[in-house]
Amino acid sequence: MVKQQLAALLAREAIRDLPLKYCDCVWRDDIDGIVALFAIDGSFTALHEGKETTIIGTKNLREFYTSSAPLKPRPYIHNHVIEIHDDKTASGRCHLDLRSAKNDMEWLGAGFYNDDYIATADGWKFQSRRITVLRMKDTPVGWNN
Repeated sequence: MVKQQLAALLAREAIRDLPLKYCDCVWRDDIDGIVALFAIDGSFTALHEGKETTIIGTKNLREFYTSSAPLKPRPYIHNHVIEIHDDKTASGRCHLDLRSAKNDMEWLGAGFYNDDYIATADGWKFQSRRITVLRMKDTPVGWNN
């Protein structure tokens, strides 16, 4: 029982780190770091103005985040909630306030992420990351095309 509880706590902490590392990588324009947080077949989906855009796989994620870097987004996440399903899968949600470093940290947008996490040989990763955009002044290249 104690061993299971310890494993669940360690999993929860590793999962809790994923959105934090994601934001840190975005701030530092560390595209390789962002992509490394996703499973090999991981996906990022944006729901914005009734349209959905999905990017799947390491190569496509790298291209997407590289093309998004000129926006200079500076994310702040809040209220991370995690649900552990078993020793290999979990899900979570966190809320986003987004600022723009290219425009004197002006408020760029807001929304929330729904995430699915998977345990891999390299640790916990995003299997999927889905953002529901509530407001976005500028959008990355490729959204809603």
